[in-house]
Amino acid sequence: MSFLFDTDTLSNLLKRAPSAALPGKLAGLPADQQAMTAITLGELVYGAARLGQLGIPLRERIERDLIANLAILPFDATAARHYGLIRADLESHGTSLAEADLRIAAIAIARNLILVTGNGRHFGRITNLTIENWL
Repeated sequence: MSFLFDTDTLSNLLKRAPSAALPGKLAGLPADQQAMTAITLGELVYGAARLGQLGIPLRERIERDLIANLAILPFDATAARHYGLIRADLESHGTSLAEADLRIAAIAIARNLILVTGNGRHFGRITNLTIENWL
């Protein structure tokens, strides 16, 4: 099974002191079983850019440690269809998620990937989405 890493998981990995279990779990996975979305990449770059000059080393780590080593998955037509179904289902239950999270979940479902996230509480409301928390 392959894994899609949510923004919170990769943000944690970029910290000076990441979650104790996370680096080991990643090291044990073949590279072809690891991915992130273009949405997550955008969120990470945005977070680093908001830091101004202080974010330059972080942006360099994003390039070196993440972009160079993880497949980056787009939000394509298949994901868009899943997005529409997920959003309608959540709204029918009187709930919603942030736009970025909806798109990340849709990509995971479209590609049959396990979403690795620390945000299980809100992603857990999405039918057919498999999640794991490695933090």
